[in-house]
Amino acid sequence: MIEGVAAGAAAVLATLAAVHVYWALGGHRGGSAVIPTVEGRPMIAPGPAATFVVAGLLTVSAVLLVGGGVGWSPRVVFRAGCGGVAVVLLARAVGDGRWIGFSKRVRDTAFARRDTRLYSPLCLVLGVAAAAVSIA
Repeated sequence: MIEGVAAGAAAVLATLAAVHVYWALGGHRGGSAVIPTVEGRPMIAPGPAATFVVAGLLTVSAVLLVGGGVGWSPRVVFRAGCGGVAVVLLARAVGDGRWIGFSKRVRDTAFARRDTRLYSPLCLVLGVAAAAVSIA
């Protein structure tokens, strides 16, 4: 059972990593709705290097989940790694109290609406999955 949870969450994370590689290489499709905006202007403008770093972190997270799910050695490393992934994803779901996550106050932008409907719930589900793998 936990192998399936780990594999599913890892597949989602790997897909997100691939999307970030696409953006880092200059792709634009879908990019306008993933960054918080203020008065129509993006709050951040991550360059290719930062986007590659995010892709790398998502890939590492996927590998940790696979390893934790199937019991790769050293098991403690994969369990701890999955615990770290869980903390980061759950913190992202909760948010910063202003712009992102369930605790955000700004709710009337395209990003905020997508964050409420898709991004934060996805982070919550992935975070719970990572936590489950870390304690399995």
